[in-house]
Amino acid sequence: MSDWKLPWDGGCRCGQVRFRVTAAPLLTMACHCRGCQRMSASAYSLSAAIPTDGFAVTQGEPVIGGLHGATRHYFCPHCKSWMFTRPEGLNHFVNVRPTLLDDVSWVAPFIETWTQTRLPGASAGAAHSYEGFPPFEDYPKLVEEYAKRGPRPG
Repeated sequence: MSDWKLPWDGGCRCGQVRFRVTAAPLLTMACHCRGCQRMSASAYSLSAAIPTDGFAVTQGEPVIGGLHGATRHYFCPHCKSWMFTRPEGLNHFVNVRPTLLDDVSWVAPFIETWTQTRLPGASAGAAHSYEGFPPFEDYPKLVEEYAKRGPRPG
């Protein structure tokens, strides 16, 4: 896994909350759902699914925002940057906003989800697209393919 050039550091816009990634992403994604559009104030949100044991907050205390439901969205308490999400029932990974990494030169979505609510003209250029989320049975082959040909830091 040395081709991933880990660890990676990142943080919120104001720098009060920092994090470290020490495990390669399982996938990178662009989500076009209305919730992500609203939380990111953009056409889609970008995520990197990082194994839980490969992610740590190293400075500051993020707060829960968004809908405050079972899926937890974490934000900087000062600048309100949406930093990462812990999806309900999926404790083996954390969805990190990869645009908050110090080096974003390699960040590109491998899959895009919720294309049924994609805004006109908003394409993420991902290798795989799904109208909703991929079927659970697709994830093992997507993760395997991403491990082989997903973008890497330069």
